[in-house]
Amino acid sequence: MGRLEPEEYVEQAHLFRALNQRIETAEPIQDILKHVREELLATTKLPMAVDYMLAELNHAGVMSTAMRRLPHYFAPFQAFLIEAAEAERGRFDIRQALVILEAEARLRQTLTSTSALFFLQFETLCRNHLSYDYGLAAMAGDPLYEPPWQKWILQVRHRIGIVELADLVFVHSDYYVQRSTPTLEWQTAADPLPDPILFNEKEGRIALANRRKEPLFFFAALQRQLNYPSIPKPKPKENLESLLAKMHRHMEKLETRVKLLEDEQRQKGIDLSQFMSPAPPDPNGP
Repeated sequence: MGRLEPEEYVEQAHLFRALNQRIETAEPIQDILKHVREELLATTKLPMAVDYMLAELNHAGVMSTAMRRLPHYFAPFQAFLIEAAEAERGRFDIRQALVILEAEARLRQTLTSTSALFFLQFETLCRNHLSYDYGLAAMAGDPLYEPPWQKWILQVRHRIGIVELADLVFVHSDYYVQRSTPTLEWQTAADPLPDPILFNEKEGRIALANRRKEPLFFFAALQRQLNYPSIPKPKPKENLESLLAKMHRHMEKLETRVKLLEDEQRQKGIDLSQFMSPAPPDPNGP
């Protein structure tokens, strides 16, 4: 798989957005996919991929296996997110996965910086407490990363948790090279320069400034300074009727508490009969 045509990513983003919007209706995911498939451009390959996903849903009840069997169309990280959302014991919500997949598809459409894709995917693992082992392995299999990137991501997979991400980024940046380069001809570098150099000077500066800090601060600084995309979050949807019903229940509880306090202050005690069910009639009575 190489980089797909831009219209493919546009249709992918539409697919993930439509699934996220309509999944709240409690309609079966198979029916939603059938309806969304009719909206997709027939000139793209996504309708054929959706057909295969529908067949896998009807057969196995999951979409991730179909996405993994289409590596020429879906990237491994996309399949990894859906698989994490479909896990029975996982806490990663499918709505959050779809929101991230939509944002990632839009980034892939206009991708100009490989590091932007890396930080978006790594922040996804960090914020949602996903497996770094499987997540980084899926990232390394993404064909949008050049071989030096793939090799370095696999190194990060083994070092993360021991070495901070900010340190790893700083050491493989142009800024580290500038600081390590001798200023005079007779000076020599004490240590060989790291290979490969993947990040530019600004990314290296930001990484150095965020050493020994919360990784989320590092991502936030990159988004502020370099305009890198952030991880979107699904917005909770509550209609007016549900809010009014919730307020009504809350008011009823408050009224009950106030009435109990008033009865206690009148020195009459609390009438517990109102909380007791009436006694059943005696079958042997008159």
